[in-house]
Amino acid sequence: MHLHPDHATDVSVVVIGYNDVTHMADAVRSALTQGPSVSQVVAVDDCSTDGTFELLERLAAAEPRVRVIRREDNSGGCGTPRNTGIDAVTTPYVMFLDSDDVLPPGAVNALLAAAREERAEVVSGLCVRRELPSGREVPWQRKLYSEGAVLTRPARLPRLVHDTLCVNKLYRTDFLREHAIRFPDGHYPYEDFVFSARLLAAEPRLALIPDQVYVWNVRRSAGHLSISLDRAHIENWRARTEASRTAYDILLNAGQKELARAARAKFLDHELRMYARELSLRDAEYRRAWWEHTRQFLGEYDAADWAVNPTAAGRLLGRVILASPEPRDLPRLKELAARPARLCPPYARGRDGTPVWTEDLPQISLEPYLVRPVHVLPLAVDAELHPHAGSSVLRLRLHDLYGRVAAAGPEALEVAWRHREGGRTAQQVTVPLTPAAAEGTWSAETGVDLAGLGAGTWDLRLRVCFADGTSRDVTAHARAGAGLLRRRAVPSLRYGALLVQPYATHSGALALRLAMGLRGVTSILRGRLRRLFHGAASQ
Repeated sequence: MHLHPDHATDVSVVVIGYNDVTHMADAVRSALTQGPSVSQVVAVDDCSTDGTFELLERLAAAEPRVRVIRREDNSGGCGTPRNTGIDAVTTPYVMFLDSDDVLPPGAVNALLAAAREERAEVVSGLCVRRELPSGREVPWQRKLYSEGAVLTRPARLPRLVHDTLCVNKLYRTDFLREHAIRFPDGHYPYEDFVFSARLLAAEPRLALIPDQVYVWNVRRSAGHLSISLDRAHIENWRARTEASRTAYDILLNAGQKELARAARAKFLDHELRMYARELSLRDAEYRRAWWEHTRQFLGEYDAADWAVNPTAAGRLLGRVILASPEPRDLPRLKELAARPARLCPPYARGRDGTPVWTEDLPQISLEPYLVRPVHVLPLAVDAELHPHAGSSVLRLRLHDLYGRVAAAGPEALEVAWRHREGGRTAQQVTVPLTPAAAEGTWSAETGVDLAGLGAGTWDLRLRVCFADGTSRDVTAHARAGAGLLRRRAVPSLRYGALLVQPYATHSGALALRLAMGLRGVTSILRGRLRRLFHGAASQ
């Protein structure tokens, strides 16, 4: 049966879930409260055993728009239940919702209005990642949705390959069926990589809208992490590379060479950098397996994949890995994988004097850094925090990069602390940079009012200001020597005591945890002792 938007305007929301009785009702209700545009909520239960199906039956009994489908066997993934939903819908439009997420008010109407007005076969909107329990929201692929756009061919905007989500989009049902656009079945992590590639390969008329249409709830403390967050095992990385390879092949075989190449570049910039930042968290066996598998995967890239912007962080990271049979330079690679990237010393030169990664890897040339604008270079700043009663001291050191920083004339550092949970910025100051005793470095120093910051986790944010008026946003490498990153209690007139924990993030950047008052200090210390006790008991 063919259903066309000229004759009907109804939307089906396919909600999938497995053993998620805690959150399923909120997801279904967020779809129902979109209003009459949603004529049907197809809830697919993937053979849950925790009461999710019974909950859905109760919701369906109270709301005729809810249709419940229970699969007889658990599929092991998200693709099969979504395919079940595609097969079941009878409306001209369909969208997807996971059981632990929600649709914000007005999402469906915004998507549907664009589909009608632009005669679009796919409409995509802004998704935000909501970190729980803090509630902090981070837009996903914000640049794509800064303003509305209509594309007759997706290849006109190669950056589309960066948005691999399937849930922030409204699809014309007939378009999916006519082009056999489906998800991989069974246990297939990152199934939306493949679905998104099949969608782009079919060249839909695509509309982008700046409206927020999806809330992706991220629960890092959950007992069972979602597929995208559970990255501790090498099987996850193998699954991600396989999904990326399949997406590339789909686009290439469809004649979408530009999108296929963009997908490979996206892997370097996103996947490779994200996992490289976390390598220091893994054991030696994982690191060796990861390194070997990554080299095999990157060996499939051709010369053209490396030619564009060879000093982009992801490409440089990939070239070092591909050129090295064994894991090496992991601390430096972790800093390079940061956002924004930091290229930390040493700054080696080859025999002919040209910049290279290291003397023993002279084939990895950094010569393009000599001509790139200084405001896009991966500048490195070291930071060390010295907590004291009253005002603490933050010491900063900026490194030159093959003479480029010196030539630009670094004048000052803008310093600020950003609260990770709340997003607010505090204690913004501008401090002058002065040449340091060590050649090719500049230093700066400023006070930090720890009590004025308040409790929580704080990230250090810096901006290097140059003589010509340009600037470069950077984060700072956390100096770890001389006990700089150890937890300590600091007397405070306002709170009695502060518990201060300077620490290095996964990417090596300086961050700060603060607890206020004797109660806060006692609570954190008690939790620390509890973890130590449980760790000892489990050994």
